Amino acid sequence: MMYHAKARFSSTTGFEDILVGVSHILWKGEKLAEESFSWQSPVNGTVYGTLFNFQEQLEAYRNEFNKSPYQNPPKRPVLYIKPRNTLNGHLKEVAIPNDVETVEVNATLGVVIGRTAVNVNEAEALQYVEGYTIVNDVTIPHDSFHRPAIKYKARDGFCPIGPWIVLKEHIPNPDSLMIWTFKNDELIQVNSTKELVRSIPRLIQDVTEFMTLSKGDLLMVGIPYNPPTVSVGDTIRIEIDYIGSLENRFVHESVLIAGGEKV
Repeated sequence: MMYHAKARFSSTTGFEDILVGVSHILWKGEKLAEESFSWQSPVNGTVYGTLFNFQEQLEAYRNEFNKSPYQNPPKRPVLYIKPRNTLNGHLKEVAIPNDVETVEVNATLGVVIGRTAVNVNEAEALQYVEGYTIVNDVTIPHDSFHRPAIKYKARDGFCPIGPWIVLKEHIPNPDSLMIWTFKNDELIQVNSTKELVRSIPRLIQDVTEFMTLSKGDLLMVGIPYNPPTVSVGDTIRIEIDYIGSLENRFVHESVLIAGGEKV
């Protein structure tokens, strides 16, 4: 069975309609392997991350929320932005900064917005979704939750997305998708969107209550508790039901600079 999806390639402008099969991509009537393409992030809108929306992560920090300055657990979604410089693609390298030994990989589902969403009702929320993709929210390990984590989350290339956007009609239930993370082909973490504190429709409702989501924006459903770490030379592959796999190799920052390439 093949799925309709949207992708962006380095050799083309705009989005391309593709058919995704088990072992090949069908594009303009030609069967090609994933390695035949130079993939770009399929998302060109604003990328929003969501904290504390996986139940295990929320429970792990519950005691911290009862301390100053919070006093209580969050009542609304806790959001942050992965700016444009962080966007990266499938099969592209991720640079680990010179002064950092390891980085965290946060495997999650990305919800791509299909039309302007303001004050959306939970029952109608999925009507505003175009499709779904895979996100790796790369982060430098840190302990500070009292200040914005820009230094740790906003490095160049720290947000691989893709390989493509699978249209929503091909995803039977986005709130019941398995997420597998492999490090050098070894399975190291398993999560499921069944574990979300807010379901995807509820998350869209709660976010659009106080801000607009525009066509092309991406909303991460959450990040897992105790994310695995990687170092130079490691390869991470994230697989999500019905979508496919997102793969990236981690290299030393000096490697990309020496090659004349910035992700």
